[in-house]
Amino acid sequence: MFKRLLAISLILALVLTNFSRFFIYAGFNLNRKYIATTLCENRDKPEMHCNGQCYLMKKLKQATQKEQSQSRENQKNLFQEALLVQQTTYILPVKVLKSVRVAELGITLPQRAATIFHPPRA
Repeated sequence: MFKRLLAISLILALVLTNFSRFFIYAGFNLNRKYIATTLCENRDKPEMHCNGQCYLMKKLKQATQKEQSQSRENQKNLFQEALLVQQTTYILPVKVLKSVRVAELGITLPQRAATIFHPPRA
């Protein structure tokens, strides 16, 4: 149950980030009258027939810049992880393992084989 809920929420998060422009357009169309009367930069110049298009373009530009900055951050993080992986692979072989003598384990190994193994003849 928990895994299914987590999977659905992660899928939703991925889908919603890809449709950010859709949400900007939908919000603009739903609130067009309010944006044109209060938020528009050209509301004092009705001859331009802007009707809030300037506000829409500004929001789309902000969304694009945000996506670009996030992609740059992701690239930086990937680069740092690659350096970190190289560093850890370099450090791991240097680690010294504790050596244990066979006599301490209580196992006796034969000094030499009693007979030489010969494969069966066909």
